[in-house]
Amino acid sequence: MKNLVNAILRFLVKIALHGYFRKIIVEGKENLPKNRPVILVANHQNALIDPLLLATHTRLNPWFLTRASVFTNGFVSSLLHFIRMLPVYRVRDGFSTIQQNQHTFDQTFEVLRKNGTVVIFAEGSHSLVRNLRPLSKGFTRMAFGLKEKYPELEPVILPVGLQFSAHMRSGSRVRITFGKVIPVDMPPSQSGKLTKAVENALRAMIVDIPDQGYEAQLQKLIENDVDLTSKPEVHNFLETGNVLNPVSDSSSLNNKVMKIFNFPLYALWLWKSKSVKDEVFSSTWKFLIGFVLAVPYYFFLLWLAMDTAFGTWGLTFLILAWITLWRNQNPQE
Repeated sequence: MKNLVNAILRFLVKIALHGYFRKIIVEGKENLPKNRPVILVANHQNALIDPLLLATHTRLNPWFLTRASVFTNGFVSSLLHFIRMLPVYRVRDGFSTIQQNQHTFDQTFEVLRKNGTVVIFAEGSHSLVRNLRPLSKGFTRMAFGLKEKYPELEPVILPVGLQFSAHMRSGSRVRITFGKVIPVDMPPSQSGKLTKAVENALRAMIVDIPDQGYEAQLQKLIENDVDLTSKPEVHNFLETGNVLNPVSDSSSLNNKVMKIFNFPLYALWLWKSKSVKDEVFSSTWKFLIGFVLAVPYYFFLLWLAMDTAFGTWGLTFLILAWITLWRNQNPQE
């Protein structure tokens, strides 16, 4: 039953993600391993959106390591475990809690022993900045701990790059790139070698805008319609100033008109946005509001259209809400 509920939930979330984003590009699916313990190591730019994309666009049905601070409530903790999330404790959570990570690692070992998949966002935190930050050692500890406990297993590291054309806007593009697997075939004493191999693999996939002059460079890329999800496109523009394949996301006018005909959802976001302290969570909250309330809102408009004196208005708003949503996802280029 648990697996069935998870499968249904992933299906619904996948549909909603394709409604929220204009386009989700998946590259390197041929690199997804079969019948192997997989430690999936990804960069982290967009809060909850990142694990949702990975959960719905692979056939690996992964478990996720998530910061322990969100597991404080018993009900929430049970719910998160139900949807395949495990707590990971960091130094900032207090040294006394670090030892609890061993229990989490023991759980991941059991997942991996069954040729399952565990996802780690190895940068240790999220950021809207478009480059790769230093990787933590959690994934190497997991890999070598698994080998020590189950020497017969042959785990692999699967590097994955996640990139967004606009982190905080609907109607934007996402690119998910699965790299070639990296075998864990060296002794623990060479863990640095494994970390470096994964870092190099991620750096080869992820857009990397230099820190010096970052904001100015990013603005130039946006103004010239460079595909911010494509490392080759960004690299070419930064090196030559040429745009190979210009792209554009939904226009501000499309976006504003959509907000008018979906105003209750937008109004709820405006109310919620005042309490969102970390802007990286903006897209997460926008998506969750739409995921939970868009269908009830459209059914309400349908009820107005079919069973009230406001039928004409209800039908007009319903049609225009759908049209403007579609236009926001499919702008003219």
